[in-house]
Formats: sequence, C-alpha cells, structure tokens
Amino acid sequence: MIRSIQFTDLAAQQDRIRPQLDTAIARVLAHGAYIMGPEVAELEKRLAEFCGAAYCVTCSSGTDALSLVLMAKGIHAGDAVFAPSFTFAATAEAVALTGATPVFVDSLPGTFNMDPSSLEQAVATAKGRRLHPAAVIPVDLFGLPADYNSILPIAKTHGLWILCDAAQSFGGIYHGQKVGTLGLATATSFFPAKPLGCYGDGGAIFTDDKALCEMVQSLRVHGKGAEKYDNVRIGLNARLDTLQAAILLEKLAIFPDELKTRQRVADRYAAQLPPTFVVPQTPSGVHSAWAQYTIIADSDRHRTEAQAALKAAGVPTMVYYPKPLHRQTAYKHFLTATGGALPICENLSRRVFSLPLHPYLDDAAIDRIVSCLSDKTTRQKRISRDAAAP
Repeated sequence: MIRSIQFTDLAAQQDRIRPQLDTAIARVLAHGAYIMGPEVAELEKRLAEFCGAAYCVTCSSGTDALSLVLMAKGIHAGDAVFAPSFTFAATAEAVALTGATPVFVDSLPGTFNMDPSSLEQAVATAKGRRLHPAAVIPVDLFGLPADYNSILPIAKTHGLWILCDAAQSFGGIYHGQKVGTLGLATATSFFPAKPLGCYGDGGAIFTDDKALCEMVQSLRVHGKGAEKYDNVRIGLNARLDTLQAAILLEKLAIFPDELKTRQRVADRYAAQLPPTFVVPQTPSGVHSAWAQYTIIADSDRHRTEAQAALKAAGVPTMVYYPKPLHRQTAYKHFLTATGGALPICENLSRRVFSLPLHPYLDDAAIDRIVSCLSDKTTRQKRISRDAAAP
C-alpha cells in the first residue's frame, strides 16, 4: 500500500508542541476569560514585535482583517479599489461589501503577484468610469511579498493608500522589511493551513498609524466607544477567541524555525524539479513565507497528467486558483484593468498547481514527489510532443 504524503501536516506540528498546547489551553480554561482574555493582548504585543509594526489588532479572520481596514478608512460606493484577479475571493469580497468597486489587475507570470503596469492601466480604466481611485490591495500570493518598490510610486502618483493582503505571507521579508510594515496597513490570516495558523479562523491587522489602530479596535467590537455598551459607529463582531490566541502564542514560538524549514523544502524542490515545469521566482532581496509551492505546467493537459501521476503515488496536489476572480459569477460584472480579459492570470489558472510544502516534509518525501514528476516516459512524451509542435 502506498503511504500518503500530507499536503499540510498539522498533526506533526501538534506532536512537536503538544505539551505546550495542552498547558496553554488549560490556562484559558482555568481563568475563563474566553473573549478578549489576557492571551489576546499578549499575542498582539508579540506579533507586532515579530514584524516591527507599531500596532497589531487581532480579529476573527483574514477576511475580517481586510474588511475592518476598509471600513476604518471609509471606503464606500463610488470608490475604486484595485486588487489582483488571481487570488482568493476574500480580497475582492471585502471591497464589494463596502459598496466600492473592485477593479481587477493582471499578474506577473514569474511571481504570480500584481503586475504594476496593469495597475496603471486599471487606474486609468477606473477614472474613465468616473470612479474615485481610493486604494490598492497587493496580495502577497503563495507567501511572496508583492513588488512594492514598483507599486508604491504608482500609489503615490494617484493618491492611493495601500492595504497589504498578507494572508499567505506573514513571516516574509521585502528588502529588509518584514511583512506587516510595507503599507498603511497589513491584513493577515491565521487559517489553519497558513504558515502561522490557529485551530479555527483568525486574523490580524498591522499598522504604524495610531488613529487607524484605534478605529479598527472599535470596529471589531460592534463600533464601541469608551466601553462595549457605548456604540459610536456601526461595527462588526470580529474578535479573536482567547483559546486561539493561546494556541498562536505557542505556534509563534517555533515559527522562525518553521520558516527556515519551509525555505529548505522550497530550495530542494527548485534544485530537483525537472525543467518541464516552471518553478516560482523569488526576486533578489525578497524572502517568501512559502505558504504554497506552486509550479507551472506547459498546458492544462500537462497539469492533468502530472496531478494524476502524483495522486497515483499518494501525493496530494491543489490548484490555486482554477478560475480568476473576474471570470467568476459573483465578480464578473466588476471592472478589469483592460475592460475585458486579463491574459496572464487566465493563462496561469489553466497551468498552475501546488505541491505539498510544510515544515515537516522530509527529504525522502520531497524526492518521491520529484521522482513522480521526473518520470522518463512522461518526459519523453513531452519532448516528442514539443518536437512535433509547429
């Protein structure tokens, strides 16, 4: 019987810190402050220290982290907020729920992140539709920080503020700056499969802006004022549970070591995967948190064949994302940078797939995965097919 490889091995991580987790959970059960208990404040302090942000506000999910910042900044109908189409729906969902218009931007083929030239085009498109360009949400896809050195000048030129969607990239570094310090605000997710994940939903917001921090703190508790029954604005119920904060504190303690191991796994993949697949690019000076290891096949058929071979060998794969947002039913009526197709992300959606990557993936498992993708017969079929192409 073929032994399966885990796509994300939370059980192995839990085995590593089980005594600490048991103690942390027992502590919460003992003091009984299940909502906004002392572990929440402690986690916010340590997360801010980890990335170098002045303030951290935890919340109930990565989606709520995005929503809280947009609400705090007063984003509303008539505003245009620019976001990549090649990402999870939460990025655009948070914009649409404010009444503003998401304007979808194409991707760079090597890094999968927002294409700055497409962003410029998107701003022009929004202005042509008499929308007010308000903000841009670069997504650090698969753990890699976006091209902020190119995006920041565009944002400054057009008066946009930046909300970094770091749902997958907390722990990443961009030219010496840790994720959490690259825009006006940063939103991240603690969904269990993320590089730093809890055992449920959770998220956090980072900023150096004190007024923004205080507004978000109010909004996450029903728009409270001086106390919880003094409601000074319309808000959300978006607090992080104390139990999840306690769990995240223990996971944060081993997070730096896990980031190093994720990099080791990514390096081994890059060194050994056959040239029949395009491996992800990591620009000089940029460090990914490696939430996913996503490679590009030469066609949808090639991807299907590769995934089938891996499945037969007990290796799970995932496709992130099979359909760009601007092609999905809920979002296809919104604007795109071109007013129509976004060719790069549409092409990527037909060809990308992600391999297992987590800190507990050993060399033998990596070698087994690579071996499936390096099969001589499969390579020969590909070479023959390429030779026959016009």
